[in-house]
Amino acid sequence: MGNKILLVEDETDLTLIISDTLNAQGYDVVTAVNGADGLNRYMTGGADIVIADVMMPKMDGFSMAKEIRRISPTVPLLFLTAKSTIDDVEKGFEIGANDYLRKPFELRELIVRIKALLRRYGNNRSEDIRFTIGGYIFNLTTQTLSFGDKETELSHFESKILELLASNIGKTVDASQLMISVWQRDDPSNRNSLHGYIHKLRRALRHDPDISIINQRGFGYMLTIKSND
Repeated sequence: MGNKILLVEDETDLTLIISDTLNAQGYDVVTAVNGADGLNRYMTGGADIVIADVMMPKMDGFSMAKEIRRISPTVPLLFLTAKSTIDDVEKGFEIGANDYLRKPFELRELIVRIKALLRRYGNNRSEDIRFTIGGYIFNLTTQTLSFGDKETELSHFESKILELLASNIGKTVDASQLMISVWQRDDPSNRNSLHGYIHKLRRALRHDPDISIINQRGFGYMLTIKSND
């Protein structure tokens, strides 16, 4: 069998549909009906990736994720959620989720997300994904930013934003593109949050005076590095 997936979902019909689809894709799927059951199954059998609903009886997905993160800091964790507020999504990421998918969703999109998470965070990845930004090393896989012997842990949102900026050094990244990448939608209510995360990244990069994140008003943001020439 392929990678082992722990699916924690209290909707029986949805569980059957997802597990049948993933089994057909070659994955080894283990199911649980609530957070307490899911945590027990993870502690006894482990998994290569955990997919969990947020709202469940006995123990919700957030509480389960906290416990799993104490046991395994790096196992990929994807939330399935009917909630749509930014606060709920942000809470999930701060707990340690790697991705989320809003219900209802296409099974094909779930499969794409699973493959991406296993490629980036799973045990089968060949190496960490790193970016050199001036005097900094940005490790996307571990979500850390290093400058000499100083290492800063970034949040999921900060890492997603910095990944886009670091992939387009010297080019303006549209604010809409950043919001869709982070929150999966371009919403006016997200613009202040985006600006707040840009401010945090500027502070994290402050030790190299040649690095700037420029606000291209009305368009987006640009990561620049001054030339030494």
